Amino acid sequence: MTDSGIIAIAAALTIALSTICPAIGQGLAAKAAMEGIARQPDAAKDIRSTLIIAMALMEALTIYGLLIAFVLTTRI
Repeated sequence: MTDSGIIAIAAALTIALSTICPAIGQGLAAKAAMEGIARQPDAAKDIRSTLIIAMALMEALTIYGLLIAFVLTTRI
């Protein structure tokens, strides 16, 4: 396999893993937040703000993966 093929496969795996893993994490975080709000409705505001910050950090990981994939594809 040529270097271009290996780089293309690496870029594809980078995009796949950087979208699948944070998506699973976001689902689990949202589930935990909803359970927490159901148990303690008074803490909903604090839980919601913490959830939004956590979601933003997880989305940042996805964007970093996309940037790495772009860098890899420019080397083909």
